[in-house]
Amino acid sequence: MRGIFVTGTDTGVGKSVLAAAICAALARQGARVAAFKPVVTGTDDPPGEWPPDHELLAAQTGQQPAEVTPRTFGPGVSPHLAAEMGGERVYPEEFAAGARRAAEGADMLVCEGVGGLMVPLARNYLVRDLAVELGLPLVVVARPGLGTISHTLLTVSAARNAGLPVAGVVITPWPAEADALCVSNRETIERLSGVTVSALPPTEPGTLAEAGAGLPLDDWI
Repeated sequence: MRGIFVTGTDTGVGKSVLAAAICAALARQGARVAAFKPVVTGTDDPPGEWPPDHELLAAQTGQQPAEVTPRTFGPGVSPHLAAEMGGERVYPEEFAAGARRAAEGADMLVCEGVGGLMVPLARNYLVRDLAVELGLPLVVVARPGLGTISHTLLTVSAARNAGLPVAGVVITPWPAEADALCVSNRETIERLSGVTVSALPPTEPGTLAEAGAGLPLDDWI
């Protein structure tokens, strides 16, 4: 299986936007792309500026949202807790199987995690465990501002401790006029992690393919 696994330093950091930009850019190149996100929570939350993650990803690949994400929960909490609150049982083996099913017939898979790398998808099964099972190159999404150095380096360290190949870090949203803090954060993360750090500017649904085209996709995959 070829593709990319998109994780983040935290929830709400921009994983879905990056994953959608990657899907849109690869699809524009003519690749048959499949997206997969194991769980989406918070479907009861009021609509935001962007559509729900599975709907956003499906719009870039031509899949149905349910093909992208087989499990959705209303409460905006960690997946394992959302399942418990809904009285549902979640089996760890269903996640990797779902990703492989989504990838059938595609040239490559873009898998997006939930929250950060160490978030539990089930009681004893982390996002990191799914990434290990799939064996895809990992791309870490990080914020540009204060605190991002530690959060990003911890995520890279947790990935490497599990034997995961970290292909790159993407800081988003990268401001049009980056201040000294943002520039220093980017340089410091790259120097201390040994991983190339890219930047994704603020984007919107109509410019996802253009934004994704500016990323080193060939190097990652």
